Amino acid sequence: MRLPAWAPLLLAATLAGCNPPPATAPVAVQPLDTSEQKAPVADISQPVTSGNTAAAADVAALAALNARFDPARDAAADLEMAKVEAQRGGKRIVLEVGGEDCARCPLLDRFMEGDSQLRRFRDAHYVWVKVDAGSEAGSAALLAQLPPVQQHPHLFVLDAEGRLLHSQPAAGLEKGLGYDHGRFDGFLKHWAPPAVPAG
Repeated sequence: MRLPAWAPLLLAATLAGCNPPPATAPVAVQPLDTSEQKAPVADISQPVTSGNTAAAADVAALAALNARFDPARDAAADLEMAKVEAQRGGKRIVLEVGGEDCARCPLLDRFMEGDSQLRRFRDAHYVWVKVDAGSEAGSAALLAQLPPVQQHPHLFVLDAEGRLLHSQPAAGLEKGLGYDHGRFDGFLKHWAPPAVPAG
């Protein structure tokens, strides 16, 4: 009886599966690092196009700047963090002055969150910071350095160094009971930082 041509291959494969695997070299155990760990520090020399990078000072802290009006926040400290991010990313800063009791402020939030084109442009060109107008301790000193605000929300455009460029009542960007896409788009594009020439 003659065996098929593939039989020796099957036998060799079966026998190879019975051999134990070669011994692996033992892995050296690294000692536990118990030295004092320091928090990461923002390096403004690293250019970024967005706050969502490993080089960002603290992504969660940056997101909190625009999360809500909080009378417990230190507006001056928030502005310092915004300046670091604006300098690193080549952005400008917008201070949105308002409060939780402001009827028009949630409308502005919903408008911006519902308009992906405006939101993307805002996030690419600005660091947006909410400043609670009712906070005596947290924002009074900062607001005293800016022009008076008559209505909320009110927008202040600052350069990356924190210098005032423009004071914009949000009422000028409204249409009916909401905000106007064209007016807001024009405002954001007009005050966006100038494009950096390539190369």
